[in-house]
Amino acid sequence: MIFQDGVPVFGTHQKNTLEQLADVASRAERAALMADGHFGYIMPVGGVAAYPNKASVAGVGFDIACGNAAIRTDLRYENIIDRRHEIADEIQGSLSFGIGRNNESKDAPTDDPLFEDPAWDAIPDYHERQKLKARARNQIGTIGSGNHYVDILVDESDYVWIADHFGSRGFGWNVAMGFLALSQNQPWGKRVKEVEALLDLHTPMGDSYWQLMTLAGRYAYVAREWVARKMVTLLGANELEIVHNHHNFAWKEFHADPVTGEPTELVVVRKGATPAFPGQQGFVGGSMGDDAVIIEGSTDPAVSDLQEHAMFSTVHGAGRVMSRTEAAGSRDRKTGELRLRMCQVCENDPERRSKCIICMGRGKMYRPGKVSAEMMADWLKEKDVVLRGGGLDESPHAYRRLPDVLVDQGPTINILHTLKPVVVVMAGAAEFDPFKD
Repeated sequence: MIFQDGVPVFGTHQKNTLEQLADVASRAERAALMADGHFGYIMPVGGVAAYPNKASVAGVGFDIACGNAAIRTDLRYENIIDRRHEIADEIQGSLSFGIGRNNESKDAPTDDPLFEDPAWDAIPDYHERQKLKARARNQIGTIGSGNHYVDILVDESDYVWIADHFGSRGFGWNVAMGFLALSQNQPWGKRVKEVEALLDLHTPMGDSYWQLMTLAGRYAYVAREWVARKMVTLLGANELEIVHNHHNFAWKEFHADPVTGEPTELVVVRKGATPAFPGQQGFVGGSMGDDAVIIEGSTDPAVSDLQEHAMFSTVHGAGRVMSRTEAAGSRDRKTGELRLRMCQVCENDPERRSKCIICMGRGKMYRPGKVSAEMMADWLKEKDVVLRGGGLDESPHAYRRLPDVLVDQGPTINILHTLKPVVVVMAGAAEFDPFKD
């Protein structure tokens, strides 16, 4: 760990990520950046920021309560190794992946008590409230797209684990956009510029946001556990233990004051960062072709100062090294096809472009991405992973290697289990989803 202008930074990062962190830190009481950090919206992914009784709408993000659930089953790998393709097909057919789809499973938790929670009344407009509640019912337990997934993994003792990764879907996205609008004196539901909004929790608006953010967290927990347990049933297995955590959320916590050492209550916003208090367990994913880990916050008093610098947080994944466009190229949202690139002559001589018969009328030209389908397939074959769905923007090539990231994060956590993916199911490459993180 190093200090960047007084802010604890784990690992090495690009300049724009550090500049974004400095901007967040200028408004926060405290801030830190985890080793998987990269540039994000307003606040870097992997960032942690603490405020006295304020919550950052952009910090929590648009996929409120995105996180992971992981269940260890009583099955061994030998019980499923010969039917992995069948299992992958069944997962893909049993669950809803992709853009804002309805959950077609009859046993989805659409009647959970959370739908009668008084927090819904914090949405100021009655019609918007009813519309959003209906959307939330329809989407509960849907996985979405982007980097969201359902995985089957195997630990060092050959026990089979189920893991999933997604958040509060359209519910959380609309809550975030709604409060961004209100903070700019616009009505709920109006699309506004995505800028920082620090809401004082002592005000009616801040209190309403906190209630709905908390409800979105509850919604995500119910959905992820339903999906994970549905997969346990699909495999004909029994649940032995569950590990479950958000990594896009805000919590009220007590942290030692850097000067006095006295415990002070702060609102801690983690955007792509996993809570890791001593003894607290969490799931950290790698990529579709890399190991994941079950971690636990260290209980060693010798690292307590380092843990406090991290505000008892750690990485939530391996961290991207390529943007989605950089990895996959620019693709049509509906078809997933790569958009046309400029001809070879104009690529070497941009001044010719407006006069070129081949390039005229095409508008902006795009280069292909750095990752090819063959590259991704070769990686997954080497790792013996069965994949359904998944785009080139989620290829392992677009991510750091998780073991390196964990080394950079330091001894604040212990690794309890290393989990090898054997089946990965994601949305298809052509799926556009406005509700991904």
